Amino acid sequence: MSADGAPDAVFAGAAVWDTVAQLPRFPAADGRVLAEEIVESGGGPAATAAVAYARLAPDRPRPALIAAVGDDHRAALIREGLAAENVDTSQIVTVPGSPSASCVILVDRPRGSRAICTRPGPALRIDPGSAAARAVLSARIVLVDHLGLPAVEPLLAGLPEGAPRPLVCQDAGNLAIGRCPAGIDVFVPTLDALREAYGERDVTALLDAARADGARYVVATDGPNGAYAADDLGVHRVEGHHDVEVRSTLGAGDIFHGALVAALAHALPLPEALAYANAAAALSCRALDGRGGIPDDAETRALAARLPAIPLTRRPAGSTDEQGAM
Repeated sequence: MSADGAPDAVFAGAAVWDTVAQLPRFPAADGRVLAEEIVESGGGPAATAAVAYARLAPDRPRPALIAAVGDDHRAALIREGLAAENVDTSQIVTVPGSPSASCVILVDRPRGSRAICTRPGPALRIDPGSAAARAVLSARIVLVDHLGLPAVEPLLAGLPEGAPRPLVCQDAGNLAIGRCPAGIDVFVPTLDALREAYGERDVTALLDAARADGARYVVATDGPNGAYAADDLGVHRVEGHHDVEVRSTLGAGDIFHGALVAALAHALPLPEALAYANAAAALSCRALDGRGGIPDDAETRALAARLPAIPLTRRPAGSTDEQGAM
């Protein structure tokens, strides 16, 4: 929390408990395969992004996670894992009689692929006037995933015209394929999701179409190929880091989102923020689980400097953008 008690960054959405098994191959139907390693770890798009932010921005006030868990033993594991990473868990609510969200992930080591079996947890609700609602509305930046968006949207819609509001970033890469919703400032889908929403166009046209729906920044991830970003100054691209050893890509997208929020909180210009998030996501792939490989700020900046973002297009002279306006 900041000096006045308001959070600097709020993450709203899914908190999950993961069990990850590394295999020499996926099992056949009715088959049996000996796992090479099995690890358990916290997961979930919003929760993992919050952990990434906490590691990458230790100089900032600790981030807050707004989420819902059940009343089972996994809920305690989820909370403990987040608290150990300096994430504020005071706004995680317990829903009696519900199981917490959990996933079983099978990682095919030779192919570098994975299969995910997920059990959803309770729905996230944020009551107007609650402490969670006040945290959202007083934050400088809010990241929402597929569970956080429907919980946060009514709060933002209820603000009076011209009232202060947080910068809202949407992780649109998880079960949320669609056009950029109203009220989103930083829209972060996958490139494939953009194509699903806006049709087969070139990358510049895709990003500009999403910006036309209202986003200030559009950032599209393209897996191992890197990522793209668009703002008032133009379209930028950063290539993928192919010199980083990949053990598993689990959580890499979530870490990209948390790193992007950290970069914006540090007031980096969008091209630098893009390279920073791209580097953090690449480095995270060194671990089997979704959090064990999250790097620190120094390591991320060093890798980002080796592969900076490059401009693909530039806007006409005189175009302006409030970079890093946090």
